Amino acid sequence: MDLEHDIDRIAQQERAITFAAFDVDSAWELGSRLRAVAQARGLALYIEIRLNHETVFACAMQHSTPANVDWARRKRNTTELMQRSSYGVGRMLERDNNTLERQMGLATRDFASHGGSFPIRVQGCGVVGTVTVSGAPQRQDHALVVEVLAGLCGVAYAELALA
Repeated sequence: MDLEHDIDRIAQQERAITFAAFDVDSAWELGSRLRAVAQARGLALYIEIRLNHETVFACAMQHSTPANVDWARRKRNTTELMQRSSYGVGRMLERDNNTLERQMGLATRDFASHGGSFPIRVQGCGVVGTVTVSGAPQRQDHALVVEVLAGLCGVAYAELALA
């Protein structure tokens, strides 16, 4: 896992994964696909999708825990504030030997720079929401979200995947 490669690739993911439109029906499709993939891989995740700071899809899969819900909230807060993936923020902070608390005064109780939350972008609008998962190791959480988003946006995941 080369840090600079990850940072560059995550920025590429964030640019490439853009929807023509995204609404509550899109959120349902995204959430359902995430759940199906997680279930097929034996993962116990909490999945949340928000549009305009309102939760429009939430699913606590069997064997997920309240801690997964809390981690998702903290990762989502970071993505909503920074309009970047929580993993991308975390990798940049790691490179710079910094934290959200030191850099911006953000409490770790409410913000987390761990993988699993990704901004939902719409062409011509910018960021309109977030998709967040929690329950697997952070790199796997991030990769799962990117894989499913790429599929929905018609982007080749293999060209965006982290090494």
